[in-house]
Amino acid sequence: MEIQVNQIELNGLTFQYRESGEPSAPPLVALHALGKSSESWDQVAAVLGENYRILALDQRGHGGSARTSTYTFELMCEDLLHFANALNLERFTLLGHSMGGTVSYLFSENFPTRIEKLIVEDTPPPFPDKQIEIPSNPTKHLPFDWLVVPSILKQLNEPNPEWWARLADINQHTLIIGGGSSHIPQNKLLEVSKLIPNCELVTIEDAGHFVHDDNLPVYLAKVKTFLNA
Repeated sequence: MEIQVNQIELNGLTFQYRESGEPSAPPLVALHALGKSSESWDQVAAVLGENYRILALDQRGHGGSARTSTYTFELMCEDLLHFANALNLERFTLLGHSMGGTVSYLFSENFPTRIEKLIVEDTPPPFPDKQIEIPSNPTKHLPFDWLVVPSILKQLNEPNPEWWARLADINQHTLIIGGGSSHIPQNKLLEVSKLIPNCELVTIEDAGHFVHDDNLPVYLAKVKTFLNA
């Protein structure tokens, strides 16, 4: 399936995204993990693009999108709103992994009428836990802006309690996919699934945190069943 790489200006910043599937098909927006890019969805898009218009966005600081002075989950949520508006997406299915999953929760809490269905891969919203040590700047070149890391880790260490308090505002049919043997506490995914009114949790054992990389066939089967329900 052909993938088009496009650029778009949103709120004065240039963003890159990958598009596949029929332009007239129902839209599905995919948000990648910290340090990754829209390319991480290519194998998923190859299958889901048979029925959906897949729009995988490079979030700020990643891939071909702008490097900025500030990185927060809230700003990434705003970026998504500008993106959806620019592409005239009234309602769309939202798929988020890890950092992109947290952005997806926030967006769905704030703009529930824009979401058709929500899929989150192996992440709860940030919650109070043992402090994560902020690593020092790497010496080698990275394919993303290193400044994203301390910024996002700071939010993981000091999470906004509203992110959990407002999970009940997510009224769309939601699927959470856990990776089983992941560094993410799977009991937290269960908690989230009970707080979102119309939510199901599936665990793909031993898939780890990058579920769609490590067990793509089962991942796709679960997602397709959910989307067809």
